[in-house]
Amino acid sequence: MTYLSGQDEGYTVNQLLRLHPEDNVLIALRALPAGTEAEGVRLQSAISLAHKVAAVPIAKGAPVLKYGMVIGRATADIEAGAHVHVHNMASQYTPTHYRKEEVA
Repeated sequence: MTYLSGQDEGYTVNQLLRLHPEDNVLIALRALPAGTEAEGVRLQSAISLAHKVAAVPIAKGAPVLKYGMVIGRATADIEAGAHVHVHNMASQYTPTHYRKEEVA
């Protein structure tokens, strides 16, 4: 794991976490405001605690990597510093079920 730091009121605060060297997302270690900069990434929007941020640009259809494993695919182009969540990623981490599949 790699802790990525930024400056906050004159001291270093761990703000983002890369769980595996191959990950293309970072994890917010606290709620972060838009514009926060850490490890060369500038947040495009406010990010909630434990949410994902693109560490690099992720092309539509490309894998989203967390824990060094594919957890989903980008459903749209994702810029570095953007929030990565259900609005721009389809999960492959857990099965997705739809109501129509349950109704026979």
